[in-house]
Amino acid sequence: MSLNRSEKEAVISEVTSLAAKAQTLVMAEYRGITVANMDKLRVTARNSGVSLSVLKNTLARRAVAGSSFEVVADQMTGPLIYGFSEDAVAAAKVVAEFAKTNDKLVIRAGVYGGKVLDIEGVKQLASIPSKEVLLAQLCGLLMSPISRTAVVLGALAAKKGEGAAAPAEAAAEPAAEPAAPAEDAAAA
Repeated sequence: MSLNRSEKEAVISEVTSLAAKAQTLVMAEYRGITVANMDKLRVTARNSGVSLSVLKNTLARRAVAGSSFEVVADQMTGPLIYGFSEDAVAAAKVVAEFAKTNDKLVIRAGVYGGKVLDIEGVKQLASIPSKEVLLAQLCGLLMSPISRTAVVLGALAAKKGEGAAAPAEAAAEPAAEPAAPAEDAAAA
C-alpha cells in the first residue's frame, strides 16, 4: 500500500520523535515470521517500553537523519523491523530474546550512544541486566560491608557477654568456697 505525501510526513515526524527520545535502536530482518509470532513480539516489546515499527527504509533514513542513529542509514535495506527504546538495553533485550526462540528474526545491527553495534554488540547489550537489577546489586554491594561489620560486632558482643558472665560466675564461686571452710571450722 502506497502512502501519500502527508502520510509519509506523519510517519517521518513520528519516527523522528521516537528517535529523539530513544537511547537505542535495534534493526532486525523479519522475513518469514508468522503474523502470530510478530504479534507476540509486539506485545513483549510494548510491555518492555520498546517501540517496534515496520517502516519503509527510505522513510526510516529520513526520520533518523541528523540524529545519533544516522550512522546505520546505509544498513537500512531489506524487510526490517525497527526497535527504539528509551531504556538503553530494552530494545536489544526484547529483540535478542525473541531471536533466540525464532530463527526467522535475524538481528542486523543496532546503535547505542551514536556507535554502530554489530550482531554481537546487540547481544552483549542485551545481556546487561536491567536498571532495577543493577540498582539492587549496587545496594547489595553497599550493604555488604555494613552487614559484615554488624555481624562482627554482634559476635564481639556475644563473646563479651560470655566473658562477662564467666567472671561473675567465678566471683560467685569463691564467695561460696570461703563460707564452706568457715562452716567446717564452726563445726570443729
